[in-house]
Amino acid sequence: MTIPYNYISIEGNIGAGKTTLATRMSEQFQTRLILEQFEDNSFLPKFYEDQARYAFPLELSFLADRFQQLKTQLAARDLFHPVTISDYFILKSLIFAKKTLNAEEFNLYSRLFSIIENALPKPDLLVYLYLDISRLQSNIRRRGRVYEQKIEDDYLQRIQEGYLDYIKQQQGLRVLLIDANQLDFVARPEDYEKLTSIILKEYPIGIHRITP
Repeated sequence: MTIPYNYISIEGNIGAGKTTLATRMSEQFQTRLILEQFEDNSFLPKFYEDQARYAFPLELSFLADRFQQLKTQLAARDLFHPVTISDYFILKSLIFAKKTLNAEEFNLYSRLFSIIENALPKPDLLVYLYLDISRLQSNIRRRGRVYEQKIEDDYLQRIQEGYLDYIKQQQGLRVLLIDANQLDFVARPEDYEKLTSIILKEYPIGIHRITP
């Protein structure tokens, strides 16, 4: 099985399993791997304690970090690993910001985002792993990050809606929207194989909704 794309971004809500899937696929197919370095962000634990106070500095710092990482790594050619898989796409910055910032803050933020977005290449395939909120919360509890344990269902729902709204508006992207509720690609090898076989098919530009 070969990868028919040069650049794949795997996205999803908090707890969807995007990092696990990106890492496993990268190891199997020997690709370059780009992982978001969110755990180094000092604003993140503070944000979950007081969202109103820390939303703007958190979103700005994430945007700067994501842009710098993607710009640096995607610009560097790797002859031995021509395919790149990442566990995020820069669009998540705008989606999270829209759900966490007030109108005035978001106005400023979106102006900055539009400048940054145009300076980055878009993925050949954007994969969105869709999970119900209850499954997301179960995964969040299982991985046990202390600062995530207070995330409320309402927040996850708003983020999910933000992603789906964005995806519906895309016309120039190749998007794979996968309902992963019946899959456990971490514990069941057959589910991982089913998921990768779906992702590695060739798709035309547009939105493709799949329930395995």
